[in-house]
Amino acid sequence: MKTSTEKADLRKELIAARKAMSVDVKAQADERIASKLSAWLDANQVTVLGAYLPMAGEPDLTALYATLPGRGIQVVMPVVLEKNQPLQFVEWQAGDALERDASGTLAPTNRNHFVKPDAVLAPCVGYNDAQYRLGYGGGYFDRTLAQSPRPLAVGIAYSITKADFPADVFDIPLDAILTD
Repeated sequence: MKTSTEKADLRKELIAARKAMSVDVKAQADERIASKLSAWLDANQVTVLGAYLPMAGEPDLTALYATLPGRGIQVVMPVVLEKNQPLQFVEWQAGDALERDASGTLAPTNRNHFVKPDAVLAPCVGYNDAQYRLGYGGGYFDRTLAQSPRPLAVGIAYSITKADFPADVFDIPLDAILTD
């Protein structure tokens, strides 16, 4: 079993690898992931999608998000209201005002009406063959997926971030992982 120090080192290594991607390679990879996600959304009849705003070199799917309302899919973004709690989701459109939430991540400022998504996108620092996600270590996605009803969970990752790591007891496998 990897120790928390080993997982922290793995996180740093994988984040550095995706940040080292050239702008062109990253843009092409993002387009391939967006195409796969678009097909996945059609096949799974999602009407409310929990998306994410990219940080630290994560795949940028915001161009796809802008097309989803025209396809009948509401886009919602995660908000951390309190540390060590599940994510909450609020409606989002490109250009909406953002501010830091309780985790320090940028999130929509409008936090009056929470929405339950049918599916959530989980950006992966890393992922493994068993469809477990290595995130940033806060546990927000796992707490969110532990709720009932559970949304479908789709990992979003670059193929260069596939890694060998064990799942912890509280980790919940993803339903799918889409890569470039």
